[in-house]
Amino acid sequence: MSQPNFAGLAGGLSLLGLLAAASSVHGQGLGNSPYSRLGLGDATSNQGGVRQMSMGGVGVAAPNNVNVNELNPALLYYTSRTTFEAGYTGQFKTLRNSVTSQRTGSGNLGYLALSVPISGRVAGAIGLKPYSTVDYESNSITTIQGDPTSQAQTQYKGSGGLAEAYASQALRVAKGVTLGASVGYVFGSIDQQAGTVIFNSTSTNLNSDRNIFLQHVHYSDFTFRGAAHYRGKIKDKVNFNLGGVYSFQSNLNGERTTSLNRETVEGVAISSQALTTDVKGKATVPALTQVGISFDNNKNWSLSLDGSKQEWSKFRAFGEAGGSSGVLLSDTYRAGLGGELTPDATSVDSYFKRVTYRAGLNVAQMPYRPGGNTLYDRSVSWGFAFPLPTATALDATTISLGFQYGQRGNTDTRTSDGNVERNVKEDYVRMQLGVTLNNRWFIKRKIE
Repeated sequence: MSQPNFAGLAGGLSLLGLLAAASSVHGQGLGNSPYSRLGLGDATSNQGGVRQMSMGGVGVAAPNNVNVNELNPALLYYTSRTTFEAGYTGQFKTLRNSVTSQRTGSGNLGYLALSVPISGRVAGAIGLKPYSTVDYESNSITTIQGDPTSQAQTQYKGSGGLAEAYASQALRVAKGVTLGASVGYVFGSIDQQAGTVIFNSTSTNLNSDRNIFLQHVHYSDFTFRGAAHYRGKIKDKVNFNLGGVYSFQSNLNGERTTSLNRETVEGVAISSQALTTDVKGKATVPALTQVGISFDNNKNWSLSLDGSKQEWSKFRAFGEAGGSSGVLLSDTYRAGLGGELTPDATSVDSYFKRVTYRAGLNVAQMPYRPGGNTLYDRSVSWGFAFPLPTATALDATTISLGFQYGQRGNTDTRTSDGNVERNVKEDYVRMQLGVTLNNRWFIKRKIE
């Protein structure tokens, strides 16, 4: 008698509720990051889940039948069972410039994904993942032209971010050739403020009220992504994979509201004035190109190399180059190298031979070029995938852990128009916990 596997079905359908609940979680940051003041914040740039993070961010050309590869939708074809995956991300970091340092950190729900093999040639997926994150607080002191005894102290704050809900599909068009496409809906809000107070450098007391400029922007619109993958053989036990993903340029619809508040230095409100309300505009997010190559033995190991480019110099927000920060952005390039190894997935004698071990390296240029100098984000990552012993041919659960240690920026100091400008260096440790549930839906069961 034919019966559907309703337990797996109920677990998968619960994703719809989780998607709605998680949308607010993506607005939380991962600790103070002054660089998230630029553009739309820290952009994730389609970086994938816990498997990809553990291998240095690679995965454009790395098929896998356990995890949901939402980085390249063409690879959904290789996920042979209905798969639900969720990731939780935490981060600790130390920020420093040439005179001071700060420690910060936080955590939130990272991503959700559900992949379903529709037929022998078609697979689909839905999910939710971060698109950008804004979380910063910094201070600067500048001199006032014409008044050498007074200075302006400005405090910058920002929070919020954007998330992407997506639906993807993969299609096998020929032997070894799969194509993929993804349509996403990006949504979220970004809040920023700049508060300035004037004080006399010869006095320890502030002698002016604080003027605070606030900006709230809500973005929402559709995005589109195309992908391709080819798999072939080098010899009987070694395969190669070529993959490419192209995320088309998008113009996110935005509504911007600004106001000017005045308060005492103790934080007591004095007045509030609305400047603009729900002004329509757009944010132009440049296209992203990702390519990759990988090798594997279709059994227990793989090695991957990825590269990407995004022309952030084309970024515009409400007609302003660089957005509200006024800082022009530059094109970014990223390269990653990583791999994974499972000593013996069928081992009975040793559980740790069934564990998958992952590691990788990643280096990327940042879109910010202070003084024309290039800043880099360098990291090393590693991770593990632990299959639960209760796995059967019908369903299995895997717990994945990913770790990443990296540095971005530097502590260089510059002097411009009499004002000191200091770069910020971030040392960070990022952790991700992923839970993957594999299940065969609608299995024909026989009653004997």
